[in-house]
Amino acid sequence: MKNNARAARVAVSADGRGLVSQAGAVLLWETMRVTGLGRGLSEGLARLRAPRAVHDPGKVIADLAAAVALGGDCLADIAVLRDQPGLAGPVASDPVVSRLVMALAADGPRALKAVRAARAAARERAWALAGENAPGADGGLVTVDLDATIVIAHSDKEQACPTWKKTFGFHPMTAWADHGPGGAGEPLAIVLRPGNAGSNTAADHIEATRLALAQLPRHLRRKALIRADSAGGTHEFLKWVTAKSRRLHYSAGFTITADVQEAIGKVPDGAWTPAYDGDGQVRDGAWVADITGLLDLSSWPAGMRVIVRKERPHPGAQLRFTDIDGHRFTCLATDAKRGQLADLELRHRRRARCEDRIRCAKDTGLRNLPLKGYAQNQIWCEIVALACELLAWMQMLALAGDARRWEPKRLRLRIFSVAGRLVRGGRRLRLRLAERWPWAAEITAATALLQAFPSG
Repeated sequence: MKNNARAARVAVSADGRGLVSQAGAVLLWETMRVTGLGRGLSEGLARLRAPRAVHDPGKVIADLAAAVALGGDCLADIAVLRDQPGLAGPVASDPVVSRLVMALAADGPRALKAVRAARAAARERAWALAGENAPGADGGLVTVDLDATIVIAHSDKEQACPTWKKTFGFHPMTAWADHGPGGAGEPLAIVLRPGNAGSNTAADHIEATRLALAQLPRHLRRKALIRADSAGGTHEFLKWVTAKSRRLHYSAGFTITADVQEAIGKVPDGAWTPAYDGDGQVRDGAWVADITGLLDLSSWPAGMRVIVRKERPHPGAQLRFTDIDGHRFTCLATDAKRGQLADLELRHRRRARCEDRIRCAKDTGLRNLPLKGYAQNQIWCEIVALACELLAWMQMLALAGDARRWEPKRLRLRIFSVAGRLVRGGRRLRLRLAERWPWAAEITAATALLQAFPSG
């Protein structure tokens, strides 16, 4: 058997000229341009710029977001852009970046308001350019998913506390706009909370929903479906959602109490209809039923329906105390007056995509909060949201097919990590990618699509 491994050693030298790494990041800069995100950040944070300052605070935040989108997880990772001015332009030094984050944290809600306003304006522009690929473009509801997550802290940071999972850190509440099965999703709000914050605290759900609705284009704010797990199925939160001034719709998990168990036992066998799997096909061993008429819902919002799902647990699954006769039960509450039970239950179950969005966000800077102060880490959460939005908008505007669903790890491996050579000539700057890079065609096509849009 012949050994075909490389026999000769590779001589390595650092004398290449005109070469850039992370050349695929040009898509991020084009996304900032067409959505107007960079301009919006610069205008919103202009008052923080000193009279003789070299670097624009808005561009520094945009550069940080791009660095996090490329895989960075701390402020110092902005260095990946600093030595590539041909692509990123002038990039601030580490001390300048640190001082800006401290200034934003000291500015408090005012700075957060400016960043969030820039995000909302860029989102409206991105969704308008995306056309039929944008959420709500078909005239349906824009789905906003709420969920909290644990972010572990490995050092003593401000307001880091023990969590309900016996860990130590923070418990942020997040809200996400769902792009459906054909796309990714984008964060509408990441609200930092101490680690001991409750999972079903209605005030936190209300705050996250308020921030999420403010991020939506104005004409879609009354056409939103709020989805949450059982932590959002509380009297106070659903009462707030169903206020006439908001006209929101909801689909929330419903806790199985003794009354619910009794109602389930009264459901006739003929009232159970087959449930659907993730593809909308009938699933063997799963059924749904409406138990609204079997419950006393006088203390809940008017018009609420309770739908229960019954299924046979998969082999080896451990039964819970709420399981009856060997079947597993879950309930949801919704205000939907139309639609088949199986469709409504499947719509609610697709809320699980929110957990994938959180996992991707943790792969994009949210896994660890790198700063000491609580206010500083809230600024970091906004930078993480910006990074996730840049990825989502780039995919929605420039990629097609399966590439619109690629997670950040795959985007970095296939799109962003490609090397290139910057060539100047004929008053133009050209980026030449490796000819044999497997995804070079996708990168060039995506760049052409973005460059066809006018600047936002």
